Amino acid sequence: MTLLASLAASLCFAVTPTAYVESRQEPDGGFGDPQITAWATLGLAAAGSQPERLRAAAAYLARHEGEARSTTDLALAAMARSAAGQEPEAALAKLRAHHPGKLVNATIWSILALRQAGEPAPPALVRSLRAAQHRSGGWSWNAGGAPDTNDTAVAIQALRAAGVDGRPIDRAVAFLRAHQNPDGGFELTDGRGSDAQSTAWAIQGLLAAGATPGPPAFRYLARLRRPDGSYRYSARYATTPLWVTAQVLPALARKPFPLRRPTG
Repeated sequence: MTLLASLAASLCFAVTPTAYVESRQEPDGGFGDPQITAWATLGLAAAGSQPERLRAAAAYLARHEGEARSTTDLALAAMARSAAGQEPEAALAKLRAHHPGKLVNATIWSILALRQAGEPAPPALVRSLRAAQHRSGGWSWNAGGAPDTNDTAVAIQALRAAGVDGRPIDRAVAFLRAHQNPDGGFELTDGRGSDAQSTAWAIQGLLAAGATPGPPAFRYLARLRRPDGSYRYSARYATTPLWVTAQVLPALARKPFPLRRPTG
């Protein structure tokens, strides 16, 4: 590569993914709505963004806590607030009382939110999550549904955060590996094709399991990066760049959930 070409390439990607997400923060501290704000907060916390940005985002989430439409939404916001250094006690109290139901996804995120806050994972939730694992090694969003890589990746993180190791994790890793495509990316379900979010989640899941994601997954993500620092959803689609980029940040930082809480 010539010096000119090298300079052009470096200028083309002068804006980092972290800077892109930071640039989308609004004066009220949020990123448009509570769910996207929670993802942006987790992404920026993983990337080591400035504490004042994280505090502003956490304050936004605290103001909008009553708008949570599901246990998963509540857990995600609580997890983001904890990652930013807050103590979301009211939300955590509700999550402690959560009873496992058909929504496996809610159980996963409840465990992760409690562990992010430094609390133990309720044994009933851990047992329920282990029992929900499919024969294939994966997990689905709800009981009886088809397993997918996203829920499998976060289930690995939740179980590892709860101290679970061994065969359940090994089977889940094999499920993820089976959904990696020749382009290096991971797909949500069979035949869907690779996408950035599924690839990022798979990277986090593999890291939590103590497995190596491998260079092809990161090369796939690199091909989806745009000059403004954001990431395409896939080679074909460029939808929801803020959401996609926020979810890619923890994978780029090689940090599974729960994240290390800030000190000081």
